[in-house]
Parts: sequence; structure tokens; C-alpha cells
Amino acid sequence: MGLLERPGYVAGGEISFKSELTSGLDADAMRKLRGKKISMIFQDPLTSLNPLLTVGAQLTETIVAHLKMSQADARERARDLLDRVGITDAEARLDQYPHQFSGGMRQRVVIALALCSEPDVIIADEPTTALDVAVQAQILDLIKELTVERQVGVILITHDMGVISDTTDRVTVMYMGEVVESGPTLQVMGKPQHEYTKSLIAAVPRPQVKLKRFSQISYGGRETRFAIEDLSRNWPEYSNQPGKPLLSVSNLKKRFPISRSIIPGRTKWLTVVDDVSFDIMPGEVFGVVGESGSGKSTLARVISGLHDLDDGKVMFDGNVVNDPSDREAQDRFRREIQMIFQDPFSSLNPRMRVMDIIAEPIRHHKLLVGGNIKQRVDELLDQVGLGTSAAAKFPHEFSGGQRQRISIARALATQPRFLICDEPTSALDVSIQAQILNILKDLQEYLGLTMLFISHDMPVVRQMCDRVAVMRGGKLLEVQKTDDLFENPQTAYTRELLDLMPHLDGLSQEGLELQ
Repeated sequence: MGLLERPGYVAGGEISFKSELTSGLDADAMRKLRGKKISMIFQDPLTSLNPLLTVGAQLTETIVAHLKMSQADARERARDLLDRVGITDAEARLDQYPHQFSGGMRQRVVIALALCSEPDVIIADEPTTALDVAVQAQILDLIKELTVERQVGVILITHDMGVISDTTDRVTVMYMGEVVESGPTLQVMGKPQHEYTKSLIAAVPRPQVKLKRFSQISYGGRETRFAIEDLSRNWPEYSNQPGKPLLSVSNLKKRFPISRSIIPGRTKWLTVVDDVSFDIMPGEVFGVVGESGSGKSTLARVISGLHDLDDGKVMFDGNVVNDPSDREAQDRFRREIQMIFQDPFSSLNPRMRVMDIIAEPIRHHKLLVGGNIKQRVDELLDQVGLGTSAAAKFPHEFSGGQRQRISIARALATQPRFLICDEPTSALDVSIQAQILNILKDLQEYLGLTMLFISHDMPVVRQMCDRVAVMRGGKLLEVQKTDDLFENPQTAYTRELLDLMPHLDGLSQEGLELQ
């Protein structure tokens, strides 16, 4: 694409497009090629879109520039593209801004942008990371259709082995900048030859079988120890009421205004969580699944107190926590319930050092003072496998997986009883995902932590959760034990989710630690 920033440069080798060298082209020649002939779908949709322009303006600008259409024709094509990538009410959404779309919806807009110039080659860099299984299947089907109908070539960069297995014809495996294995997808995925490839495939969550632990990367020394034994020695023993739920939510409702009016009764509202009720027992991992926009993350934020309730009740350990008159119960709730967010970068203050990020909740709740705070932070950094030297650094100095470990250390700083995990591994590659999920398994097993685990990754949910709730359109459709849900779903929507899930039948079974 010619987007490599200085001081980076192409030190050797050649790049050719349609048998013509492109690696030596000047900036003007590359601009004619880039976007028109070769387009790119970037991983982070928010940074790929201009926040000051409507989605329609960005699409029509690209269409007019590359296809020389009138504004009216370009808008019509933009609407058709939004409809094709699965955005409902496309005409109205053209006039909205990127911040008014969910993460999955923004990714669909970015894909529409890549398609609007009718390119010959599409480079798709993690195009389905933020998407649920239904939308992921739709986007991948669209990519496969383009390769057949228009003979578009696609380079699909991803850490999702299910996407690789179901979509690609050939696959190349890279490690530390070098190709370690390459060949037909069925051959590489089914009978890998290189140790790194074997480790990657063994780390993939399986939808059909339950794993005791996720295999971690055994090639190149990448496995990192999590000192759960050290953590458990100083963990408080919480007493639970026998047979009583630790968390109980009743008839939760949350809505947001989508257009305000000073005239009473004219404000339009969108109900995101609609009459949701369930209980979570002590020591249980309770999963919530559903498509993008189903209300999963809003539900988590309502339970944690980040959003106010419109109606309903949240009870923790027998106390009503959304009662502002009971300050003591509110403070205890905020100390004993912590949240791990989907994006570890945006959930960490970039101006604060790791020491202060992890120490902040300790200071806020007045749990320790002085040098004891530093000692607790150092212990937590050791226990999540980062080491005490990480305390002096800033978030940007870490990889995505390391930042998520910092988020876990911060969540553990108050020694909570309950963790809310909102898509904690969706932005991580399969090897780092295995490490983070093993940490969460250890926390639940050794510390007896109770968890609300939100994910659109059905194989991960199969491995992590004791019971699963299915949401759609803000409503709770069904709650079942995990194995029962996967083997005997009660609603048509759940069956659809399971049918769309990558089945990974062609992946090697070598190195799996079955339960």
C-alpha cells in the first residue's frame, strides 16, 4: 500500500501488481494505485473514519474521487453498499457520524469504504475482530462472493483460525517477521509441520469439546507464568450465603435518547436493555452472548454502575446496590465488583504510569497507604507475568496482550469477589487469548471469583462458562447450562448463532488438553 511511515523503509525485495513493479513508484503514482486498484480494510474502524464527517460524506467522497460519479449517483451507491454490508435503514444512517455507530457497525462502514472503488485487490487487516458471529459470517460471505463474481484478490490478515479455515484457499504463517510455513489451507491447518503453527492451532478454543486449559505457545519462549499461588495466599475469604445468588438482577431496563425535543413526549428513545432478569451464583462463570447491538455491554455497564438504571433492581450479596441512600452498600459494591473492558488501550489512561493506574483503586477505597501500595502493585505485576519493571512505564509501551494483563492487575487491586469481563480477548491474537483465558480460569478456580463473561466468540464461551444467557434486541431469550445450550438450544436465534459458528473440523487435534 506504500503506507509505511519513516523511518521505516523497504530494505529489500520487490512488490509487483499485475506483473508491474510498484515498490519503486513515486508518491503520485502510488496515490493512483492506492484506493482505486488496491484498497485496505483496517483493524480499528474508529481511527479509520473521520469523526467530523458523516458516514455518507466519507463514502460519497471516495466514490466520486475514484468512479467519477455525480453526487446523487454516489449517494445511491453508498446506500447500496451500506445495505450490502448489513446496515439496516441505510438511507438514514448515511447522515449519521461514526460515533453514532457501534464498533461492529463502524467496521461494516470501513468495509463498505474499501469496496466502493471496485478494487482489484483488497487487503483485509483483521476485518472481523470486532464483529459477532452473525455479522462475521455475512462479511466473510461477501468477501468470498467478490472473489468469485469480480475476481477480486483478497489478502486476509487475521489471528482467527476459524476465519482462516472457513475462508481462505492458501495460508502463510509468520513468526517474528519471517514465514515459517505456507501452503494450502487444509494442509497447513490439518497437518501443520512447524512447531509454531502447531502451538497456534492448539491454542484455538474448540466448539465441540471442553478443554481443561488452553495450550499456550511453546515455540520461541513466549509462554508467561501467572503466579496464582502467590495471589491466593493473601486473598480474603468471603463468606457466601448458602444457596443464595451473589448477584441478582430483576427487570432491568435502560434506554437512550436518539433524538431530543423540548416538546414533552416528542423525544425518541432507544431501549437497549429491556426487562432483563437473572441470578449468578457464587463461584459461577455466567456468560452473555448475542449479536452486536444486542445490549450485552450496556447490561454490564448498568450492573457495574457506569450507567444509571431506568427501571429494575440490582442486588449484590443480598443488598440493593442501586439505592443511593445506602452509601455503605454502594461503596462495598464498587470495591468488590471490578470490570475488565474490551479494549485495553482505551480503558487505560495514556498519561498515567502503570504504577498509578493499578494504585488508583487502592487509594480511592483507602485499602492501603504509603509503601504498602507500591508493594501491592509490584506483587500484582509479578502475578500477572509482567514484572515490577512495568510499573514505571506508560500503556503505549506494551503490546495488546500486556495491556490486558495491566487491566487484569488493576481489576484485582481491590481483591474483588466479582469480575465483569466485557469481551476481554476479542482484540487479542489466539496465543495471547489463550494466556488471558487461562488467567481467568485460574482466578475462578483458585480464588473462587464469580464472573459475568460477555463475548460474541461462541467457542470461547463454551470453554469458559457454566451457564449462558442469550440476548437479542435488548431482551433475554434463554438461559441454560453451557453444554445444554450448545447441544439443545431452545430458540431459533440461538440455533442460528451456533450454526454460524466456525466448526474447525479440519484443525489438527495435536496438543489439546481435554477435560
